[in-house]
Amino acid sequence: MATRRDFFKWAGAAVAASSVSKVAMAALPDIITTDKADTHAPLSPATGRPYNPVVTLNGWSLPWRMKNGVKEFHLVAEPVVREIAPGMKAHLWGYNGQSPGPTIEVVEGDRVRIFVTNRLPEKTTIHWHGQPVPNGMDGVAGLTQPAIMPGKTYVYEFEAKRPGTFMYHPHADEMTQMAMGMMGSWITHPKNPKFMAVDRDYIFLLNSYDIDPGSYTPRVNTMLEFNLWTWNSRAFPGISPIVAGLGDRVRIRIGNLTMTNHPMHLHGHEFTVTGTDGGWVPATARWPEVTTDIGVGQMRAIEFVANAPGDWAFHCHKSHHTMNAMGHQVPTMIGVNQQQAMDKITNLLPDYMAMGETGMAGMSEMEMPLPENTLPMMTGQGQFGAIDMGGMFTTVKVRKGLAKGDYRDPGNYQFPSATLAYEFTGALPEATRPKAQDELPGIELDVRKPSGHSGH
Repeated sequence: MATRRDFFKWAGAAVAASSVSKVAMAALPDIITTDKADTHAPLSPATGRPYNPVVTLNGWSLPWRMKNGVKEFHLVAEPVVREIAPGMKAHLWGYNGQSPGPTIEVVEGDRVRIFVTNRLPEKTTIHWHGQPVPNGMDGVAGLTQPAIMPGKTYVYEFEAKRPGTFMYHPHADEMTQMAMGMMGSWITHPKNPKFMAVDRDYIFLLNSYDIDPGSYTPRVNTMLEFNLWTWNSRAFPGISPIVAGLGDRVRIRIGNLTMTNHPMHLHGHEFTVTGTDGGWVPATARWPEVTTDIGVGQMRAIEFVANAPGDWAFHCHKSHHTMNAMGHQVPTMIGVNQQQAMDKITNLLPDYMAMGETGMAGMSEMEMPLPENTLPMMTGQGQFGAIDMGGMFTTVKVRKGLAKGDYRDPGNYQFPSATLAYEFTGALPEATRPKAQDELPGIELDVRKPSGHSGH
């Protein structure tokens, strides 16, 4: 039999709790959970060193306890039910009642101890993505630690050495567990709260699911053809707005744990990329953008001054990623007269409706039955009607006079006089077109096909 010393040598610093009895659990931090999909107020530090807290979009930060100078957290890996948007819920796996799990916030130099209890039906681990940790804390099952079996609790302990934006996720049956929603955000704040300080600091993760209409559980073997593109496991109109006061300096931290890249685009403002999961970008290396591409497994922090009041769109610029529950094999029917087919079909199916003849925008205005637990492809209403968006989309709402610490939705923007696009009702001029040019004379070309690799 292995000795206690042999066990710890083998397990590295991931320490197995031998029992989860009430007596053993009394020594652990409380298990704090929530199943609400609201954006919670920032968690101001009651103990430990001061920092400027973040706001997790449609999420929250995990409280901790101080024990002998160490910050202790308790994460529970477990099945959860997540509302993707009103009208649809998904049966996922996550942490502490939600997917993604709660954000963990610490300060550079903190000694951190995280208890991880496994309530899943299979083994798991946690990898602290992007963070410099001892090898035995890296969370790769079989390589740097034994997997955490169902019902067991492991302990990870290390110093948060580098400030920045990170993620956590499993490295055990990763394909299944990531596809089921197991992930979360981690912030290591700088020792100096004045370093890179902003007025409002947001964070969320990009994730995606393939859930059949009428179903509740994701397909875990999907590689690319996802039908739900989400931020923190929420799809528009379920994604909260990002709220800012006029003149506020705003930071948005974004991590990508989907299977493809996402060009994130902000309307009405230009921003700079100020941070990655490798650290802060020096000021001399930044440039203004309105779109930045975030690759798989990457984190980006963007910053801008909210100097333009209004309700501004913020979204992934891949058009299929701002839709919900798409059927990728549906044929394009633009320009196809379906009247004859409709006459025959409605004799058998009186409620049949032809779709797509003039485009897809009408789907956001149709009142049509859907399978149970399914979102419309395009949904969401603004003050002028259907927004025709879904998926990875929300608004950045900039308002004058917004109180510091107020993250409530301020409602619809009230447009100042003469600043709203309007319909022109006058007469239109006749269209003029250039006259056809004489046919150009033919040009004789001598085409030579390249051979070999010369010049390549």
